[in-house]
Amino acid sequence: MREADVRGARRLLVLALVAVLAACSGAGTSPSDPLVDRAGKTGKLTIGIRFDQPGLSERTVDGRYAGFDVEVAKYVANALGVGPDGITWRETTSATRETDLTSGTVDMVVAAYSITAKRKERVAFAGPYFTTGQDLLVRRSSADITGPDSLNDKRLCSVAGSTPAEQVRDRFAQAVRLVEYPRYPDCVTALLAGQVDAVTTDAVILAGYVAQNPELLRVVGKAFSTERYGVGLRKGDAKTVTAVGDAIRQMIGDGEWLKSLQRTIGASGYPLPAPPGVTER
Repeated sequence: MREADVRGARRLLVLALVAVLAACSGAGTSPSDPLVDRAGKTGKLTIGIRFDQPGLSERTVDGRYAGFDVEVAKYVANALGVGPDGITWRETTSATRETDLTSGTVDMVVAAYSITAKRKERVAFAGPYFTTGQDLLVRRSSADITGPDSLNDKRLCSVAGSTPAEQVRDRFAQAVRLVEYPRYPDCVTALLAGQVDAVTTDAVILAGYVAQNPELLRVVGKAFSTERYGVGLRKGDAKTVTAVGDAIRQMIGDGEWLKSLQRTIGASGYPLPAPPGVTER
């Protein structure tokens, strides 16, 4: 056999070996398999979280991921057979959560994701793992804002792709002036600068910003909705919904749920709620 033929044969052998190894590394898994099965086999998960919600979910200046949502995500991942080193964290937003799930960009979403009938048309939920309510963040000097019905002719900020501001306008103050920014920290910065009069989203999120600026900001303290946070999953994956629901129940039952809340949200002074009943599982 000529030297060139020998080199060619060796190259084909190497390519074949690489192909076999690649196939073996993903053997037995398919994107259509239940997530709980794929996670157990690969030891990997991509989880969508928020990077900008202190106390719940944020990326710190030193590159860590911290907050109650993060701890819930880690607990659930561990129950599915995935350790911390097997998690890839990816930022998701109010505007992209459903698309991130349906496109396969993330495997699950743990991001202050309220369970609603409209969202359940596109994705599945396990949970809830936390309950809160919509409220208002204002400057401490703004004594005239006492609730959502006092916002007529005021500038109210929320993030694009979320619904809280529209709820205020539709239910309480038709003359409110809505302002949207890409992220909640942008709204908070605008509030501190006097460019808007209030920020609205869930009270537990707002409490995290008060903890960062306690002398300048306050939460009004009159919740006007009920929000049940769930773990978002791809629609039709009933096996994984059950497994994640069981993991949440276990986290509540073994006391880690309360310990995590105390470590992450407790410092903000937000009144910690009782554990929710897990109905989506």
